[in-house]
Amino acid sequence: MKVNLLITGPPGVGKSSLINQIVREARERNLMVGGIITPEQRVLVQGKNVRVGFFIVNLLSNEQDFLAKADLKSEYRVGKYGVILENIKSIGVRAIREAIQKANLIVIDEIGKMELLAPEFAVAVREALDSLKPVLGTIGKNVQHPFVEEIKRRRDIEIINLTRSNREMIYKRIFSEIIGAV
Repeated sequence: MKVNLLITGPPGVGKSSLINQIVREARERNLMVGGIITPEQRVLVQGKNVRVGFFIVNLLSNEQDFLAKADLKSEYRVGKYGVILENIKSIGVRAIREAIQKANLIVIDEIGKMELLAPEFAVAVREALDSLKPVLGTIGKNVQHPFVEEIKRRRDIEIINLTRSNREMIYKRIFSEIIGAV
């Protein structure tokens, strides 16, 4: 049975860490994992570890580039970050579509404000959700966007609220449902 699970929760609760843990476990079991992750870029500034941007990474090819940077001048902004729409399209959209064709598991970390600035991204996410492959992703808790509302109305998706206290239980459940379904 196909499983589509989207993890939500407050910033810093461990959504992306949980996704990365599932990706590692799936790969250790020789499952092909495709889609995207969007890790932070951090640098030391006066002894403090400061987030200065985000990458977008294709899980099948490992192609990556910046999704957003704090010092980037761009007409597309989310908070202090300038967003690079071209990389969402050329890396993110392509990675999701490749995963639909080639992977056992489609990962989309994350469906958020930055990614949804590119309408093509929402189209690719919809294609993944409509596919026969299981989708595991994260979705911003307070993202106000018509596509997010559309996702929340879908019957083939379960949105799981992650907290620090339920993280281990959620990991076991996702692992069982996702890895067990492939």
